[in-house]
This record gives sequence, C-alpha cells and structure tokens, in this order.
Amino acid sequence: LLCDLQPGGQYVATDLYKAGGVPLVLKRMREAAVLHPDAPTVTGRTIGEHAAEAGETEGQRVVRPLADPLKPTGGFAILRGNIAPDGCVVKLAGHERRAHTGPARVFDGEEAAMAAVLAHEIQEGDVVVIRNEGPAGGPGMREMLAVTAALVGEGLGETVALITDGRFSGATHGFMVAHVAPEAVRGGPIGALADGDAITIDVDARRLDVALSEQQIAERLSA
Repeated sequence: LLCDLQPGGQYVATDLYKAGGVPLVLKRMREAAVLHPDAPTVTGRTIGEHAAEAGETEGQRVVRPLADPLKPTGGFAILRGNIAPDGCVVKLAGHERRAHTGPARVFDGEEAAMAAVLAHEIQEGDVVVIRNEGPAGGPGMREMLAVTAALVGEGLGETVALITDGRFSGATHGFMVAHVAPEAVRGGPIGALADGDAITIDVDARRLDVALSEQQIAERLSA
C-alpha cells in the first residue's frame, strides 16, 4: 500500500495531484514490475510512456517509495477458485476476518436478497450470494451497499459473508467479495450455486471455492 489517501489515510485527491498525480502512481507500479507498459491509453500513447514521464514533487509523502510502504497489503485482495476462475475482489478494510466457511443463501438480484434480510431469513454463518448483478446481468453492475448495511442493522455484520458478481463501494460493510468473474449471465460458476452449498472464502490462500466437483458445476450450468 503506497498511497496515503482518505478515507483510511491522511491526504486527498488534490494532494495526490500536487505530489505528481496518477502518473506518479504508474511510475511506482512500473518500478514494482506490476504495470503492463505496452497497454494503450485514451491519449493514443502507452501507459508506460506516461509512467516514464511522471514528475515527483520533492519531499512529498502522499505516494511512498517502494522501500517505505504504508502496509504490506492494501484494502482489498484478488481471489480465484472454482466460483471465480477469472478472479474476484475481496474487501479487507473495515473488518478483521480473513476466512469464512458457511452455507450459501442464493438470490437472483439485490431486491430478493434485501427482502430475505428484512424478513430475518439470513442466519449467522450464512454466505449470501447475489448474482445477475454484473455489468451485463444487472445490467450496469450496481453496488450492494443497501444489503450489506441491512445485514449490519440486523446484527449480522461480523458473522455473515456476501459474494456477488456485482460490485461494492468504499461505504460497503463487512466481509464482502464482489466482481466475481465470469458473471452469472456469462456462464460463470456463480450461476451454478444453490442454497446450502458450502462456500469457503480464504483470503490468505487467495481462494473462493464451493464444495462441488467441476463435473457437478458443469452439470448444473448445462441445466
């Protein structure tokens, strides 16, 4: 974690601009060998060219050098597994949990999930699954802020997990996995999940899995 920005840090966007802006962040990414420098940008030039030209204000502390990071990891991590073969994003900021295993409670869309939460149908330990909320399935990839806020209101914020092919925002609460890919309408395995399936989120192992075989997943998707 190299950028010291609010809401978790000290500085704001104008401070980042004065320090060197997004090009400075790109420069750090290139130094860390995690930037694909040949990728084109809307300017017609590559992202590596912009990174190479980045300026840095002397004495700035908004974007740390690689040798002096704020923390070893940031506020999210990328997981993969048989639910998300193309990856997903888990939010780590705002809670301390690193793992969760529980039965799936599956909903097609945010409204159905919200109705279940308000009807007190979600229990401690459950993994709430909200699918068909991705960029194509939503359509538009809505954030799941209302559902996570309702779970907190029901006193379940520390005991329930949520996975979705939709998205979260900085205001989303709890142990939350979003951007599950491929999304349900693109044939993603999240579309095969059913109530009661055992789902495991393991941040340290960078895994999101369901206790089903690849054959079982394939059979459910074909049906």
